[in-house]
Amino acid sequence: MGSRGYGANAGRALRSDPGGRDLHDRARIADLAARLIVEHGLSDWSLAKRKAARQLMLEARCALPGDDEIQAALLAHHALFGGAAHTESLRKQRTQALQWMRELAAYDPLLTGAVAAGWASEHSDIRIELVADDAKAVELALINRGVPYRAGPASPHAAAELYVDMPAGGIRLVVRTPAMARQRPRRDRQGREEIRLDADALSALLKS
Repeated sequence: MGSRGYGANAGRALRSDPGGRDLHDRARIADLAARLIVEHGLSDWSLAKRKAARQLMLEARCALPGDDEIQAALLAHHALFGGAAHTESLRKQRTQALQWMRELAAYDPLLTGAVAAGWASEHSDIRIELVADDAKAVELALINRGVPYRAGPASPHAAAELYVDMPAGGIRLVVRTPAMARQRPRRDRQGREEIRLDADALSALLKS
């Protein structure tokens, strides 16, 4: 009887507080989207959110979680279900990242994104930010090492991106000019400082 009363009260509370229901639905979508990203290797988070909402049979116009909520859900998912497999996968990705950073040490590499923050799945890209006057210098460094790569669309006002395909995930090199690097925000949209690891910090993390 007590549990039925609690459920009824909770239902009334959600009906009388649409914002509370939105938060509840966003959390459900984030949890399921995180599972889809991990289990199916989805790299398109917008798609993962929409698929999760459909599977939960929510309205098409329901509020979807932000990427920060997906990141938090991924961290929670790995903590609950990842175990030793996720720990080993993340360690391999970070070790690989460190090798790339040492190879590209001339361009002040910083590891950012999923692998730096710890919410990467085995399919996640390794994102390394570089600083160079011209992205062509980094391209030449890859060519001299015999590394095949793909270049993203060029734009004078955006960082250049070079992508190296790997068996799982890939290496995403984001190349900024010194001026762009100085102007780059150090915090995300929620005001939290983004995790950015140089080679020394990453090496220390791998030794800990």
